[in-house]
Amino acid sequence: MLTEIRIDGLGVISTATAQFHAGLTCLTGETGAGKTMVVTSLHLLSGARADAGRVRLGASRAVVEGRFTIDDVNDAARAEVTRVLEAAAAEQDDDGSVIAIRTVGSDGRSRAHLGGRGVPASVLADFTAPVLTVHGQNDQLRLQRPDQQLSALDQFAGDAVGALLRKYQVLRRSWLDARTELLERTARSRELALEAERLEHSLKEIDAIAPEPGEDVRIVDEVRRLSDLDSLREAAATAHDALAGPAEAPEDGSGALEALGAARARIEAADDPALVALAPRLAEAIAVVVDVTTDLSGYLSDLPSDPGALDSLLTRQAELKTLTRKYAPDIDGVLAWAEEARTRLGSLDVSEEALGKLAAEVDTAAERVREAAKKLSAARSKAAGKLAAAVSAELGGLAMGKARLEVEVRPLLAGAQDSAPLTIDGRELHAGATGTDEAEFRLAAHSGAQSLPLSKSASGGELSRVMLALEVVLAGSDHGATMVFDEVDAGVGGRAAVEIGRRLARLARTHQVIVVTHLPQVAAFADTHLVVDKSDDGKGAVNSGVRALTNDERVVELARMLAGLDDTETGRAHAEELLATARAEKAGAEVAAR
Repeated sequence: MLTEIRIDGLGVISTATAQFHAGLTCLTGETGAGKTMVVTSLHLLSGARADAGRVRLGASRAVVEGRFTIDDVNDAARAEVTRVLEAAAAEQDDDGSVIAIRTVGSDGRSRAHLGGRGVPASVLADFTAPVLTVHGQNDQLRLQRPDQQLSALDQFAGDAVGALLRKYQVLRRSWLDARTELLERTARSRELALEAERLEHSLKEIDAIAPEPGEDVRIVDEVRRLSDLDSLREAAATAHDALAGPAEAPEDGSGALEALGAARARIEAADDPALVALAPRLAEAIAVVVDVTTDLSGYLSDLPSDPGALDSLLTRQAELKTLTRKYAPDIDGVLAWAEEARTRLGSLDVSEEALGKLAAEVDTAAERVREAAKKLSAARSKAAGKLAAAVSAELGGLAMGKARLEVEVRPLLAGAQDSAPLTIDGRELHAGATGTDEAEFRLAAHSGAQSLPLSKSASGGELSRVMLALEVVLAGSDHGATMVFDEVDAGVGGRAAVEIGRRLARLARTHQVIVVTHLPQVAAFADTHLVVDKSDDGKGAVNSGVRALTNDERVVELARMLAGLDDTETGRAHAEELLATARAEKAGAEVAAR
């Protein structure tokens, strides 16, 4: 919901601030006062193209600042807004509101900010799209677009179409993926066959050598040992002899163990307690020397005795290097490459049998999509009649009593360049993300008139009322969004004006509705009444501001709108009667709604 807007330097508005509330807000004022600038400011907050001509004469820039709350919108809109905020790193204020700012310089340059972050104007458009819809005098183009008409139909149909559309989209994705794979395999069959041959040759080479994880590192260490084998053997043997005595004459007692044993025996045989106390320490030393001697013996026995062991390791090392030169820097990398190659090879089956199997899978997937598209089309056609009847009924109270809206759902034929057409009932259709249908809204403006597309049959005022009627009908399927209507009541008066006010009030029960109007019958239904005042500073400069009206001020404003009768008792009495009638209508409608 839009809670506040501040405008600086835009058109005739120097500085103005307006507070908005839930329900129906009507904006009135004399012609030229700047009511349209409020709508223009909302366009700018919606990411519309900046126009330097809108900057107030003499001002260096125009600034529009809007404050939005998102807690009161539906779950889907809230999720989309949250996604946009997170992507832009925008922050919410402490009260949960979000501030959007658009600046337009007199040189035509534009800047946008969202939640304290500088963003492209397109991000503002993404942010406001789920929460704000502006129906300006030139915004009916949105309703004329086929995609928007189809979207409106799907929104009206609700889950009756939504569930079928989601199922169609899942099946379509699977079909397109399988179809793409088949086309790729067929078009690249020779190339893929060569790739498969190369992978097979490489895997045979790797399997023939059969490397083990980390083998190249272990061989490097082993080669280093074998290269120093003689010096290592001599060092270990010399140390062993020094401890245990020469292996060829251990009885000569020249080893460290023999010496330590003799020393221990002499000490233990002594009568001096202090000397005897040293014996355990010698026993510990003997135990350590025995352990080291044993380890040296094991080391010597483990040393290769085969003189050809080094040559064998060098040969194996050369074999491993042929793999690391081709496939990866080390053997672990070679093994990982081989695993990936086997997986890739498994997907490169380009035999006729494999292609035939894949083609059958594509046909099956296409049939599933075809059936889903038919069911979706049937559901849309059923909903189209209901939507047309509901909107036509609403038009009856909007000074278009004889008008009739038709909603046509028809197959969307595939174009010559369509990459993935779907054949349904003998026709090639475009299988888009929203189905194989297109929708067209056609209007017969009066009894006996030929129904024509909206772009050809409706005037600006009629198109505005069709849009209003459609929004009223769709209101039940959406909640919380802000809707802005500019001159939706153009070209009507009398009882039709009252009907427009009644419908806007009904729409405001589920949405925030802001209406720029010149009709007192519409303004009387407002929950909040804002007026745009125009003043002259006496030097030729015109300035406009926005203010909320009290109940008494509303009477005066409505009397002014009643052909300028604000200074007469008759005009005020008529205005009071109009307000009382509108309040009674709204109260009755609220009771009926319960």
